[in-house]
Amino acid sequence: MGAGKPIKAKRSARQTHVHEFTASTKLAEQGNDRHNHRFAGVTGQVIPVGNSHVHEIKLVNTDFLNHHHRVRKIRTGPAIPVGNGKHVHFVQGMTTLNDGHVHQFNFATLIQKPLV
Repeated sequence: MGAGKPIKAKRSARQTHVHEFTASTKLAEQGNDRHNHRFAGVTGQVIPVGNSHVHEIKLVNTDFLNHHHRVRKIRTGPAIPVGNGKHVHFVQGMTTLNDGHVHQFNFATLIQKPLV
């Protein structure tokens, strides 16, 4: 590396929009061990699909007492119009296996650009 030369970061494709989300898993286990998990995050940028688009979710750890699950990489469904040019996306999936169980989940993302 040359001294004094700034390192230029590669620019990714044009930014479009993302969606925030907050969700809870469905209950798992029985008795005193019955529980769910909550998680939140932000989707990735737009991935064009036909006349619509989807987003990737690549995160998420969910914690409860002494164990956690991960939400594997998953894609949202296509855009669902909600009026005024805004939309949300439906998401469904399953956590990783931990402590002998998994959790299913489904949720809708929040509206893109809520203040615009």
